[in-house]
Amino acid sequence: MMIENLHFEPLLAFLQSADWLNTPTYWLVFVVIVVLIAASVIGQTLNRQPENVVSPALLRTFNQRVRAWWMMFAILAAGLLLGYTCTIVLFGFVSFWALREFITMTPTRRGDHRTLFWVFFVFTPMQYLLVGVGSSLVEPQSASAIWWADKLMLRGVDLYGLYSIMIPVYASLYIPARIALSGDARRFLERSAKIQFSLLICVYSLSYAPALAHLDLLTSKPAVSNTSLSTGDVLPREIGDEEPSDAELQPSAARRPWTEGGRGGLLFYFILIVQLGDIFQYAWGKLLGQRVIAPQINASRTWEGFVGGALTTAIVGALLWWVTPFRIWEAACMSFVTAVMGSAGGMTMSAIKRDRGVTDTGTLVQGHAGVLDRIDSICFAAPVFYHLTRYFFSDVA
Repeated sequence: MMIENLHFEPLLAFLQSADWLNTPTYWLVFVVIVVLIAASVIGQTLNRQPENVVSPALLRTFNQRVRAWWMMFAILAAGLLLGYTCTIVLFGFVSFWALREFITMTPTRRGDHRTLFWVFFVFTPMQYLLVGVGSSLVEPQSASAIWWADKLMLRGVDLYGLYSIMIPVYASLYIPARIALSGDARRFLERSAKIQFSLLICVYSLSYAPALAHLDLLTSKPAVSNTSLSTGDVLPREIGDEEPSDAELQPSAARRPWTEGGRGGLLFYFILIVQLGDIFQYAWGKLLGQRVIAPQINASRTWEGFVGGALTTAIVGALLWWVTPFRIWEAACMSFVTAVMGSAGGMTMSAIKRDRGVTDTGTLVQGHAGVLDRIDSICFAAPVFYHLTRYFFSDVA
């Protein structure tokens, strides 16, 4: 078959979602920009103050983190503005780099090299390809998408059933088998577990963040529309129509499709909530922290910081409910769970670094070391946030 006869353009084109971004999302981006500008101004202002006003070490850490947040925001915002395809590619590169940092932090043997080739260049891109296509083949819209769906015999198939098990099942079975074929049995169990865990956290878990874009979201919020059906007005009854029953006169509690929102906005909301959870827990820990959760793992994480940060995150998440399909109390619950899981990710990564005797996983992001240090919370929170959203706020078949 000639190359020009292949319809390659839709492989990425049909990943675009018509409701990717919307006005509330742009407003949220604008709010974040204003907050970052304010944080930068505060940091520069405090730099000019005498050292007895604020701790130089604390101020230096604050300014470094503000620069790191600017960098993260710029990269994420660029990906969102360029569309879902670019967002998928962005998360794929982040996973690749985080996986590299994890593997570098935990030494490997020569017998692992071919296994690592499969991990980096087969399983990682395949996971993001499957996530990127997602449910696009269930009802393909373009002629090219229909062509691919028919050629691959995947018309009507949601690839969630494949990308949700590929790494935990197939990759997890392949990795120890391939290491065994290398003939090197030294520390076999440790090597296999390390590679499996790195792939699970850095690739599989993180990929659930962009997977949010393929959910057919439902909401219980009242529709914002001028039509009589959405405002609750009663349409004139035609002559001969039957009288409505008492059940029909009751307001319906059924959910409706969330058509006024942007899926990119939900992804941005999730990333923002995770980062705010880290910030609030750090701030409350500095202000009120007395009881350290696990001194041998992380001496800066306290119970006061954990509880205060999770509750504050829930409040802020509830205030931002207008970007999501959640009602106010639902947004608070989702934000609280996200903050809890983000804290679990930070503690887990601290334990791994303490075990390996390293302080940071890398030096790419100034002020907060490696990429893995910045996404550990996202990796733990993403699959939980995704599945809660899928189960409670989507049309799951």
